[in-house]
Amino acid sequence: MRDSKKRLVFFFILMVLLTSSAYAQFEEPEIVKVETEDMAMFQSKFQSIKWTGQGFAPNKLDRIPAIEIRAHLQRVYGNPTQTIEDIAAEEGKFRAGKAIQFEYWFIIDGEVPMMVLDLDGPFEKGLVYVGASRYIDLMPQVKRTFTRHVTEAEPKEYKDYFFSPERNQWYEVKYADGKYSKEEIDKPSHIKLNK
Repeated sequence: MRDSKKRLVFFFILMVLLTSSAYAQFEEPEIVKVETEDMAMFQSKFQSIKWTGQGFAPNKLDRIPAIEIRAHLQRVYGNPTQTIEDIAAEEGKFRAGKAIQFEYWFIIDGEVPMMVLDLDGPFEKGLVYVGASRYIDLMPQVKRTFTRHVTEAEPKEYKDYFFSPERNQWYEVKYADGKYSKEEIDKPSHIKLNK
């Protein structure tokens, strides 16, 4: 009788441990946006990271135009970590071939870096994802959670600028009054470029 009680207690403890372990594998990751003022800390903390785009399997977010995704990101995470305006403001940083509309930087679960950015401003679908190669196994769950947060949110108004080197053209990209637009413009006067 005593042995059967011990076995029952052991079995119960084992089941609790296994259940806890299985649950931990499916916990939703905490995705925290890096604010513009925290970029230097992020860069310092993750300076030796090997970045990769692997692990971010395609899903429904990759079929949505980037101009629309940006409005949903605005609702969930606020302003991007950096925009083309921020890059142009840093002397010597802006190169037309590396022009982006926006970048969101994140720290997952307090230790895993991730960046999300547009591929070709408002002209493509989906985004570009990069994360630390040593955490590649976590990226499918991170992208699933990220996708759910973004797609379930209502869009919020925003206004960005984008320079297309292929078109040699500046654009004002926005979501306002329920409409998405990408309008050709002259270079915004407040964006100073290096000669």
